[in-house]
Amino acid sequence: MLLIEAGKNKTNYVRELWQYRELLFFLTWRDLLVRYKQTAVGFLWHILKPFLLLITLTLVFGKLVHLGQDKGYPYVLLVITGLLPWQFFASTLSDCSESLIVNYQLITKIYFPRILLPISSMIITFIDFLITAGMLCILLVYYRFVPPKEIIFLPFFIIELLVLSFALGVWSAALNVRYRDCRQLVPFAIQFGLYISPVAFSGSIIPEKWRLLYHLNPMAGIIDGFRRTIIGGEESIYWPGQLVSICVIGIILYLGLTYYKHIEKFFADII
Repeated sequence: MLLIEAGKNKTNYVRELWQYRELLFFLTWRDLLVRYKQTAVGFLWHILKPFLLLITLTLVFGKLVHLGQDKGYPYVLLVITGLLPWQFFASTLSDCSESLIVNYQLITKIYFPRILLPISSMIITFIDFLITAGMLCILLVYYRFVPPKEIIFLPFFIIELLVLSFALGVWSAALNVRYRDCRQLVPFAIQFGLYISPVAFSGSIIPEKWRLLYHLNPMAGIIDGFRRTIIGGEESIYWPGQLVSICVIGIILYLGLTYYKHIEKFFADII
């Protein structure tokens, strides 16, 4: 008989992820099937939603506010290169924060590494990210736009995006178990973050003296770097700001995992 007692075992997430890799695949496949079950257009929803948001932002900020003019590339490319990483981040944070609550029956009945649940949610949103990236490729071909040589840095910014989304995802998931108020706060934080992050505008419009401070929002550095590597611009990648973003992401990852490991042993009791 296996006796599971809170706090008796030290968690090694890397080893447990490998041991339970088949369960991770099953959870991901289950969530993928549930997401598209009984929908008329299936995965196309994950193209339609960002496409409609892309049109809205392009019309409002491009035509009415006249942001992004005379940058050497169509404004719609500026918006979609900001929207892609932002949509992934927002979806991951939203889905991960609910991942433990919606699977409470599994948590209270059997043992498995609980961190599999937010990770499987993030894998689903990454699949959506790859699907939506096809829209970016189509626009690049349509405008006959060739990415600059900085495209080699794109994997670096994708890794940054994955780490930040994972860190805040597991943190919000743990907080949501303890404090159900997080269910109300997460959508507000996502909407607020959309307007303070350079999704519909270029980060270069921020005055030089405030740019380092602005990159305390790590999504600012990720979106700005993601955009520069794909469509370039008048300026090169702002590496001092990227260093600030990396430091902030490292702190968030440490605090998020620390809190998650602290409260994980009590999930079954308080969920």
